[in-house]
Amino acid sequence: MTEELPAWPTTPPAYGSIVLREFADEDVDLALAMGEDPYIPLIGTLPVHPTAEEAMDWVHRQRGRLAEGAGPSFAVADVETNKAVGSIGLWLRNLETGRATAGYSVHPAQRGRGIASSALKALVAFAWTIPELYRVELYIEPWNVGSSRAAEASGFQREGLLRSHQEIGGTRRDMLLYAIIRP
Repeated sequence: MTEELPAWPTTPPAYGSIVLREFADEDVDLALAMGEDPYIPLIGTLPVHPTAEEAMDWVHRQRGRLAEGAGPSFAVADVETNKAVGSIGLWLRNLETGRATAGYSVHPAQRGRGIASSALKALVAFAWTIPELYRVELYIEPWNVGSSRAAEASGFQREGLLRSHQEIGGTRRDMLLYAIIRP
């Protein structure tokens, strides 16, 4: 499947005050901060309270996501400073069916500033450059009101509740399904 995936974008996707770029070693500080968040390590591969080495390993894994066939994983960076303030990925394992899944996290100290919705807008604009892609989905826990707001602000529509959809932290969790379709 790797040969079917799109190439890394030649122009970094951007929207408003953020740009989506490749992860760099300097983003280890972002990984260290996000590893202290009580939720982020539950939904990805970043360890809880990572050491500097574990955080750097996570950064390196993000750079390899496209080559391994998962899809591109971007650092969400401030357009002025290029400092990473979050991460976002476009997971393309279902590309042959015209679908992708997005996932994102924002540095805890940067939340509430519209970063997630700007990152989603930039990611969706990139997604529509992939001719085979017609739908991008998000799965959000019902308690995560901030994430639901970011999804809606970036054009995603809530489609329903998926009961006991996914295991997170050893517990089956309900998920809200949001999606955006190609215009």
